[in-house]
Amino acid sequence: MKSANSTMSGLGTTVFEVMSALAREHQSVNLGQGFPDDKGPQEVRAAAADYLMHGHNQYPPMMGIPELRQAVAEHARRFQGLDIDWQSEVLVTSGATEALADCLFGLIEPGDEVVLIEPLYDSYLPMVRRAGGVPRLVRLEPPTWRLPREELAAAFGPKTKLILFNTPMNPCSKVFDREELSFIADLCLKHDVYAVCDEVYEHIIFDDRRHISMMTLPGMRDRTVRIGSAGKSFSLTGWKVGYVTAAPELMKAIARTHQFMTFTTPPNLQWGAATGLRLDDGYFSTLAADMQRKRDRLAGALTGIGFDVLPAHGTYFVTTDFRPLGFNGTDEEFCRHITVKAGVTAVPVSAFYQTPEAPRYFARFCFCKNDSTLDSAIDRLSAYFGD
Repeated sequence: MKSANSTMSGLGTTVFEVMSALAREHQSVNLGQGFPDDKGPQEVRAAAADYLMHGHNQYPPMMGIPELRQAVAEHARRFQGLDIDWQSEVLVTSGATEALADCLFGLIEPGDEVVLIEPLYDSYLPMVRRAGGVPRLVRLEPPTWRLPREELAAAFGPKTKLILFNTPMNPCSKVFDREELSFIADLCLKHDVYAVCDEVYEHIIFDDRRHISMMTLPGMRDRTVRIGSAGKSFSLTGWKVGYVTAAPELMKAIARTHQFMTFTTPPNLQWGAATGLRLDDGYFSTLAADMQRKRDRLAGALTGIGFDVLPAHGTYFVTTDFRPLGFNGTDEEFCRHITVKAGVTAVPVSAFYQTPEAPRYFARFCFCKNDSTLDSAIDRLSAYFGD
């Protein structure tokens, strides 16, 4: 028989599924995969449930229901000061991962180069390659995750079509500041490059930092694609509702790709997401404060156990260096070891790198869990490493 597509058939099982399966096998506390224990805001779930029973449950408009697209535009104005035309500049997708695929398949021609920043979310590279793009990887190094400006500038060239990056950044919890974003923007302008910005953690940001969208920087309004997620903003990851904001010319290619990917997204979930985006500012500040408290709870305990815990300025995750504990194996071996022996699961950070020189002694723990879940993990790790 003829072979399947070499890019996709050659992929292994995602690290999240591998570690989650191991966690189920050993009944460990799973702090590997990033989904909250929280049920999400009651008013958001109630709005979706009411629409399911009383609303229109046939195909909604391909671009998304007007109420959600309007809410996305209002949200961008409220938090970023952006003036968005909801009719020509907003698209609803079945999750942020679909949004990424729409952008990459819609904007990349075979042979175009795409700048990516490691460590990176695991779906980026397969999608870039399947779209025909040529990845140009730039590495951030722990523990500071400093932006390597010379290396980044060298990655741009005449074949560069776009840069794809994530802020706040999974897995390393870095938040790009205005100076760093301005440096990236200058490169985009110099080389006539698009910026596809994965901003799904925009409201999960700590220590009085502020999320800055690349779209707000001078010259970037018409060349930036901004991706958001109801799953992350409302702790409803199973809903898979994402949204894309882009200038009309960029949106045409993205939307035409979307129409042949998923075409549309369940209308009741769109209605619920619109309700969420219109919650008052107190909801979003409380979300960040609650996540920061959970971060501090877990990070403080891991430090007490003996881990070296790296700074985490946003997202659901803390990165730890396990070498102070005396474990001399790789990060994959460590994560399997603590799953089996301590009953707690984490994810090896090397899984987020493609280069062979990736650091091999960092484990990522997820803290968007109930306090009881975090405390159970802390107790198990304390008991294991304390003996």
